Amino acid sequence: MHEDKFAIAMGDSSEPIIVSIYDTRAEYRELGRHSHPRGQLCGLRSGLLTIGTDDGSWVVPADVAVWIPPHHGHYGWTHGAVDGWSCYVSEAACAELPQKPCAINASGLLREAIIYASAWQGTALDPQQQRIARVILDQLHAAPVEPFSLPMPRDPRLAIIARALLDDPGDRRSIDQWAGKVGISERTLSRRFVAETGLTWSDWRQRARLIRALERLADGVAVTTVALDLGYNSVSAFITLFKRVFGVTPTKYFNQENAG
Repeated sequence: MHEDKFAIAMGDSSEPIIVSIYDTRAEYRELGRHSHPRGQLCGLRSGLLTIGTDDGSWVVPADVAVWIPPHHGHYGWTHGAVDGWSCYVSEAACAELPQKPCAINASGLLREAIIYASAWQGTALDPQQQRIARVILDQLHAAPVEPFSLPMPRDPRLAIIARALLDDPGDRRSIDQWAGKVGISERTLSRRFVAETGLTWSDWRQRARLIRALERLADGVAVTTVALDLGYNSVSAFITLFKRVFGVTPTKYFNQENAG
């Protein structure tokens, strides 16, 4: 994306959408915390991206996109080489779009329309472009929310545990050990985890492990290494769980992504 186009996207001009396409061959690229007047839809054609806000974090494979409403602080980082896109939506056009950050299932039509719009020059849209922009906004409005995200607890005690498990998903400490570490009862910890994240303690930890597994597998780490590093009792147990959640084995999952 050219610098002048990027500067326009960071503002809030009258044009409803501005699209950027980017790719990187770097092993790791960090996107520092920031916000802007426009809403932003982030997606990928290949690779893996993590996007986070104060409310949660999302791993973004090629069929998922993350919506960030205007003025919401967010950050992110890439995992290996990525081919991605961002669609910046004017604040006025965000009125009927989700008001909270969320992950959505990005339809093929939405992705292709955004890729098509990336070739537009300047900011003034002709009538045909206006119609395509409307299709993009309609598809975004209708997109189903993707359930596989990782909501973060706000309670400072639970946040300590959540951050520690994100840093080391293979940590095998039990719920009662974590409760003792932060000075609350096991019952309180269990109840508040559900109240603040919608997930039980065990389900949240399992999801954190699977998210880290996606990231590491995308970076080219072997399935066996990932399974053992993340605390699974066996490689077969990890593969069984992965297939139950994602419908295919880890190898097939990333072969599908590469084929797409």
